[in-house]
Amino acid sequence: MLYRKIGNRIEQYLKKGGNKILLVDGARQVGKSYIIRHVGKRLFKNYVEINLLEDYNDRRLFMSARNVEDFYIRLSIVAGGRLGSRDDTLIFLDEIQVYPHLLTMLKFLKTDDRFRYIASGSLLGVALAKTASIPIGSIETMHMYPLDFEEFVMANGVGGEAIKYMKDCCLSRQSLDESLHDKMMDLFKKYLIVGGMPDAVNIFIESQNLIEIRRVQQEIYDYYKADASQYDVQNRLKIRNVYAMVPSNMTNKHKRIYANKIENKKGKRFSDYAEEFDYIIQSGIALEVCAVSQPHFPLLESSKKNLVKLYLSDVGILTSLLYNNNFIPLLDSLPSINLGSVYESVVAQELHAHSHSLYYYDNKKNGEVDFLVERFDLLSVIPIEVKSGKDYKTHSALNAFMSNKDYNVKSAIVLSNEREVYTDAMGITYMPVYYAMFI
Repeated sequence: MLYRKIGNRIEQYLKKGGNKILLVDGARQVGKSYIIRHVGKRLFKNYVEINLLEDYNDRRLFMSARNVEDFYIRLSIVAGGRLGSRDDTLIFLDEIQVYPHLLTMLKFLKTDDRFRYIASGSLLGVALAKTASIPIGSIETMHMYPLDFEEFVMANGVGGEAIKYMKDCCLSRQSLDESLHDKMMDLFKKYLIVGGMPDAVNIFIESQNLIEIRRVQQEIYDYYKADASQYDVQNRLKIRNVYAMVPSNMTNKHKRIYANKIENKKGKRFSDYAEEFDYIIQSGIALEVCAVSQPHFPLLESSKKNLVKLYLSDVGILTSLLYNNNFIPLLDSLPSINLGSVYESVVAQELHAHSHSLYYYDNKKNGEVDFLVERFDLLSVIPIEVKSGKDYKTHSALNAFMSNKDYNVKSAIVLSNEREVYTDAMGITYMPVYYAMFI
């Protein structure tokens, strides 16, 4: 079984027995159902799982449940013999976004307090936006992502002690020895191919069949596109257009989405596609990185919604689309192939999984810096530049950023393939790209 950090958090929440219902949000195929099922069966004598998408496609038993008593009647039909008391019974409502009215009902199920509940969904942000009465105060949301690099490393047999040692080295700005560095870079390059979708990772662990991994990734990508048809018929073509633009935009200089290219119509603005962008971001299939030209804390105050970059939420899906079954550029770092966009995608994925809001620096005079991370303890900002080649010391935009005294930024990070960790006179710390898992 793949280790997932969120499993510990779910277990602690269920053991605590809080006064809210836990709602696990995340894109499809990231493993939400699997980890909830694993924890729920272990903790509760009576475990009841109801897949509401299957219900919708079959009997639609829960479609007409409009109050608590209606819900319990239908629950007893499918699980009457497995219902005990509140202390020993967990009801798992999977794919709850299919029935938005059940999201509202969670408040009343919690007030009734007959059993313990947990729910999950893949388009909860979209569903909640369309829910007439959001159960504020009755739910607590946890977000789940594809396996981050640390989880991938653990899946490949690297133990907790080794990871703790590497984290200590990162925090103390120390380099790993060459053998450990080579091992981590080897895993990092394989992560570029495999990514973090559990099905792809399991295939890699069991057989290392890269062609089969690509087949799975293509299926997931097509599945995400099909979801737009299911949940937003009116705007599905525009959603598909935006989503299809993401990988091709990764090869552009600025990597931004341009509104007039979505439907090839002049005069279109980002605001014309606000719902489409919101769908893609809320569904978890792409990551939004907003531009900031004046990087003062907090960044939200100066972010620009009309200068947005989108990254696919899984680097394996990205490299599947960019390179198909040609794995040599990813494994051998060919000088003729620029992997900058791929490396940036990994770092975006890591920062997002670590609960960082994603921003980048955009200044017409000085250029762009890949990412800005907020330090809430210091009320400051740390710029991060990502490099995939030998020119990792060349970063004019970052130099200009650090030289601007108005920004009051004392430190920055450059991530690259190089092993040695050191800090230069400007306060820029150079470290290997795999250390992103500890930022």
